[in-house]
Amino acid sequence: MIKVIGFNGSPRKDGNTSLLIKEVFGELEKEGIQTELMDLAGKTLHGCIACYKCLENQNHRCAVPDDVNTCIAKMEEAQGIILGSPTYFTDVSAEMKALIDRAGMVAKVNGDMLRLKAGGGVVAVRRAGGIHAFDTLNHFFLIGQMIIPGSSYWNVGIGREKGEVLQDEEGLLTMRNLGKNMALVLKKIHS
Repeated sequence: MIKVIGFNGSPRKDGNTSLLIKEVFGELEKEGIQTELMDLAGKTLHGCIACYKCLENQNHRCAVPDDVNTCIAKMEEAQGIILGSPTYFTDVSAEMKALIDRAGMVAKVNGDMLRLKAGGGVVAVRRAGGIHAFDTLNHFFLIGQMIIPGSSYWNVGIGREKGEVLQDEEGLLTMRNLGKNMALVLKKIHS
């Protein structure tokens, strides 16, 4: 069974970022792909402390004992990864950045353990700055040697108040197309 894990990097569990990820998931599920959403809100995630214990241990885990290892294990077991974040000062949330830095380091020192998985970044934005956040998400996938399916536009949905992204028709279409394209890529890789 092909599985995609999605990480909602917003402090709002059911906010715009979550709604965008669920739009992608809808298309994946239509193609028989299992999905799971994990909220980073309420988790204990801190930035990398550059201890390099992950390099020393090479056990697919971060040495700092918090919730990041649950996230890394979910990434490792899935064939596809969606990273979603709201835009905070033209970048991803602090929680998402902590996940990227630490999971990325663990993956690199463990033989690029996320290599050839499919990855998609999803960004919620009030008005501007979302492209830089989108870049941050995609750089995680690229350095991990992952495959990034495209869509009909950048994977950005516009809305500030909870639920406003549902009024962004082009943003929703972009998410649905990302889901369709990700399903196609995953099925090609795993056929």
